[in-house]
Amino acid sequence: MKARVRWLEPMGFVGETGSGHAVVMDGAPEFGGRDLGARPMEMLLLGMGGCTSFDVMLILQKARQRVTDCVAEITAERAETDPKVFTKIHVHFVITGHALSEKHVARAIQLSNEKYCSASIMLGATAEITHDYEIHEACSQENN
Repeated sequence: MKARVRWLEPMGFVGETGSGHAVVMDGAPEFGGRDLGARPMEMLLLGMGGCTSFDVMLILQKARQRVTDCVAEITAERAETDPKVFTKIHVHFVITGHALSEKHVARAIQLSNEKYCSASIMLGATAEITHDYEIHEACSQENN
């Protein structure tokens, strides 16, 4: 896996992935940024959220769960002194679908956290990572 990050003055960056995708990152205005993109540490949270959501959805699909929506709401706390690593990360999943099994949802989140999500496991070396979830029944679409 490869990535490339190029500096854009004054404190912006364009990250390019090995798969050919790009993302703009920028620093906060108080540090010379122009607020044109996500902060690099926000990108870490997004990456972890994407990684664990990917796992959860893959596991639920394999279990033939009829998921119509999956949202991971992530909150984090950082150390107050440098290096300002994440110390606590909480992921709240909101999963919507038809007749979803709570057992399957709980198990998918547990498997992602303990076995499959590389990003969570890596960040777990410095941060306490917790998860919870809520399940919503999807509304049936009626043809008019």
